[in-house]
Amino acid sequence: MIESILLTTARVSTFDGKRPLTGASGFFFEREGRLYLVTSRHVFIDGPSGHHPNRIEVELHTDAGNLTRSIGLSALLFRDGKSNWRQGRDKGGEIDVAVLELERAALPENVALHCFTPEHLLGRLEEVEVGSTLLVVGFPLGFHDALHHLPVVRHAVIASSFGLRFQGLGYFLTDARTHRGTSGAPVVMREPQGQGALPWKLLGVHSSRMDMGSRDLKQDESLGLNCAWYADILMTLTAADSPPPATHPTSESADQSESELAQSPKMGDQRLEDLRS
Repeated sequence: MIESILLTTARVSTFDGKRPLTGASGFFFEREGRLYLVTSRHVFIDGPSGHHPNRIEVELHTDAGNLTRSIGLSALLFRDGKSNWRQGRDKGGEIDVAVLELERAALPENVALHCFTPEHLLGRLEEVEVGSTLLVVGFPLGFHDALHHLPVVRHAVIASSFGLRFQGLGYFLTDARTHRGTSGAPVVMREPQGQGALPWKLLGVHSSRMDMGSRDLKQDESLGLNCAWYADILMTLTAADSPPPATHPTSESADQSESELAQSPKMGDQRLEDLRS
């Protein structure tokens, strides 16, 4: 038996052409028959740190009965100078969440995954109390079950009033031990009366750790608090009439890589690569 929540989340690797850059987490969201990979926007692009990948690879299971079998789906992040993903904004500025639609034709025939849907989102923020127990499902520092290609979970609790957006921005705080590589992980709560294949509520998307600039690095421990963006942004990012993907500059190397990768037949921007080695 494999818990369905572990098949919602995949390891995401970023590349500049063939050069590996970073590792992160992402999860699957389905709406009206369309499949999306959700992760943190800074996984796809981050100007302050100079992070400019041009493609990603997402690890997928190809056999529900044998989870040791996996394959990598390669997807371009840019085409014709424009990003293939969508990101959101609110009155507080950019939201650190992005969605990239996945071509179903590019997926393995027997792909084994579970998707969150709009039914897994909360109806009202007031439904959840501060101190509620959560799970963060991801790949901290890339750590995972390397044999079965499964993520690990960390316990967390809601550390700010869930009914009030923290500091007026689009996220709430969690109290959890997290690491690099967890960016883009789903933040979920078990549904008390939940039934069906995926009895969880999707509350947020883990983004980053929060700390105090005034903290004495020798005397004070890290706060251990994290930002999780409210998952309701997914309804905007996956709407049929949502605005087109944002325009972002691409580097020269990104353009060269795109020309090379686009030659993959019948896969468009997305193709499969063997990760079992």
